[in-house]
Amino acid sequence: MKHVIIGNGPAGLVAAETLRRLQPDAEIALIGDEAEPPYSRMAIPYFLIGKITDSGTHLRKSHDHYAKERIHMIEGKVVKVDAQAKQVEFSSGERLPYDRLLVASGSQPLRPKVTGMDLPGVHTCWTIEDGRAIAAKATPGARVLQIGAGFIGCIIMEALAARGVKLTIVEMGDRMVPRMMTAKAGNLIRKWVEHKGVGVHVNAGVTSIVEKDGALLAKLSTGAEIAADLVICAAGVAPNTGFLAGSGVAVERGIRVDAGMRTSVADIYAAGDVTEAAGFHTGQPELNAIQPNAVDQARVAAHNMAGGASVSGGSLAINVLDTLGLISTSFGQWQGVGKELGGSSVELVDEARYHYLSLQFQDDVMIGATSIGWTDHVGALRGLVQTQASLGEWKAHLLADPTQFMAAYLATAQNAA
Repeated sequence: MKHVIIGNGPAGLVAAETLRRLQPDAEIALIGDEAEPPYSRMAIPYFLIGKITDSGTHLRKSHDHYAKERIHMIEGKVVKVDAQAKQVEFSSGERLPYDRLLVASGSQPLRPKVTGMDLPGVHTCWTIEDGRAIAAKATPGARVLQIGAGFIGCIIMEALAARGVKLTIVEMGDRMVPRMMTAKAGNLIRKWVEHKGVGVHVNAGVTSIVEKDGALLAKLSTGAEIAADLVICAAGVAPNTGFLAGSGVAVERGIRVDAGMRTSVADIYAAGDVTEAAGFHTGQPELNAIQPNAVDQARVAAHNMAGGASVSGGSLAINVLDTLGLISTSFGQWQGVGKELGGSSVELVDEARYHYLSLQFQDDVMIGATSIGWTDHVGALRGLVQTQASLGEWKAHLLADPTQFMAAYLATAQNAA
């Protein structure tokens, strides 16, 4: 059996290692398009801060790990999948046959289509090579403009602030981390960030970037102008699926997969950020670019590629963020559901202490939660969301005092037992 995996990030690597354990005699090829060993993109901010070196980003530290696992590492860019011939084609024109194929190609960074986004001083922060370029320019006192204040953007912001730059953030949404936080929560994070000395423009987009007087000048949709020595684009990501054109693999926003991570084409599977998989609560296809989900999907895909019958429990939003020392979390359907679906919620706001708590219910089940400033027992929030336990009388207690979530979790866990 010959397994080929496109993408050597966490999902691809875990799938390769799982396949090796399940099929000791199989051929396994792991394809990456960078001249680097498999590494974690989430570790790049730690590289920027200086807490780790390049090698600290590597997913496996032993230099002979892949040789021992008999995983054939291939550097190359896949441009086509020929499902009929069961081959992948590289930009060089070379082809590689497979018996079963896993697409774990992850996401790619988005760049707004505005003038100047291709200037030398404008970077994404997606690859370790990006990290090296940014580290060379983000020196103490340098003026840095960051486009985007989503989850990834806030992690990058943390690293930049630690480097002592003069930082300004521009976010098109009405708040920071709009895809993770409610309006009140996102704006509470914004106030915290501004208090820490970072400039923040929300409801604003960059309309152009030009070179002027040896620097970069960004014009905003609000009419403001910001001068910068370095511009970092963290405007979001999209599934990396372009090479699948003509393959027959069904792609909507991402690759559509079933509960076994099978695509619409026989012997082709997908896992990780590139997939549009069933949501944990809704059962509907969702994009969910979160590493724990990616790794779970990789294990499911690998078991089924090896002839098993593994099933995913569904994609669940799990977000934990440290923003300049302020801890925030969101789990599940943090935005809630409408009353017509049995939805209800409770929200607790303490702006002076930068504390926030939001709980979302569907009937008497907690389906989502958001917190800021809570560091004790926040795992219980995830537990309540993930177990889907019936709260019974505890729902009324939580509506009256949402801080009692730990007691509710213990009580419902005991009842479930």
